[in-house]
Formats: sequence, C-alpha cells, structure tokens
Amino acid sequence: MAKDNQALARRKARVRRSIRARAYGKPRLSVFRSSKQIYAQIIDDEKGATLVAASSLEKDQRSALKTGADTAAAKAIGKLIAERAKKAGINQVVFDRGAYMYHGRVKALAEGAREGGLEF
Repeated sequence: MAKDNQALARRKARVRRSIRARAYGKPRLSVFRSSKQIYAQIIDDEKGATLVAASSLEKDQRSALKTGADTAAAKAIGKLIAERAKKAGINQVVFDRGAYMYHGRVKALAEGAREGGLEF
C-alpha cells in the first residue's frame, strides 16, 4: 500500500512539474475525483489561493445530477467551473489532471470546461 501511495505522489509531482514549466503565470484547473464525487478548482499558484471552485456536492448539483460519479456529472461540473471562471475574469488556465489518466470523468470535466469557454 505504501508503494502505491509513493507511485501516486510521483505521478502527481511529475504532472505538476510539467504544468509549472508551461504555465507562464496562468492559473491551473485542478481536478480531484473520488469514487462518489468530482471536484474542480482554479488555483493561482503565485498567491497560493483558490480563485474558483465547483463540486458535485453542491446543493443545486446534487438535485440536478443522478450521481456525482459519472461522466455526465463531470461534464456539468466542467461547465459550472467555466461559468464561474468567466465571472471572475479568468479565460485561460492550465489543466492539472493530477495523477489521473486523461479519460473518463477527467476528460469529461475538461471537455465541459472547454464548452463553457475556458481555454487550455
């Protein structure tokens, strides 16, 4: 189990390192998925602050979605985070998939954010 956690940490560090190399001061759109929910937040690494956040646990999302653990929920959260980012004046971000592969729910969230108007 400890080796699995170390591998996860290495993958996450590798992705973050490459993101920082190509970010050029843009905030990053970070994704976290659990077995039951999905979360997204836009983070300004220079300030160390979260600018915008959205998750499938929010009250209006819980009532609108069948479950928080499918691609439909991920796409809805992607659109929601894009809408909130536009209100905050954020148009361009760098996508941070963390240690997750870019498919399934992570890909659906990214596509939803792109449909909502975010560029990455």
